[in-house]
Amino acid sequence: MYRLSLTMLCLFLVIFSCKKQSDTTDTVQEKTSHELTEKEVSKIDYDDFLLDEKTIEYTEYWDQYNELQTVLDNFKKADISFLIENNEVVTTTLKDLKQNIPEPLNTSSIIARINAFETKFLKLESLANLSSTSKEELIASIKDVLVAFSNFNLQMNKKVEFDHLNIEKP
Repeated sequence: MYRLSLTMLCLFLVIFSCKKQSDTTDTVQEKTSHELTEKEVSKIDYDDFLLDEKTIEYTEYWDQYNELQTVLDNFKKADISFLIENNEVVTTTLKDLKQNIPEPLNTSSIIARINAFETKFLKLESLANLSSTSKEELIASIKDVLVAFSNFNLQMNKKVEFDHLNIEKP
């Protein structure tokens, strides 16, 4: 009886100790699949609207916009480190972006584009901080952010172009 109990105890320990080892292996595999490469991100297909020269004059001293432009350039290089465990800085930057809009660009259509960009940016931030996010989800979210920022640039270009038109009224 004693021998049977000892044998059962040994089998029990061996079975459960083996299970723990395979769990740690699965965790390591999940973390390594989270890394992106520049080649994967460069395959994203979208229309990238850049700022016109006239629009650059207004955004030249808009620090938050220029900071986000740098962050997005890093996203294109598959560097999303700005988002990892950095919630307070992300939130502050987006809040300051909306509060410090240059006066000629401070219109409802541009604020709407900033809100759309902010939504996509915060979604990407939350996905980047989840360990269960797949590469495909991250790449799709990066694309959404890049498209939203491109549309934001397009809206600013349209606003500045419209302001510089001299329309003669009859």
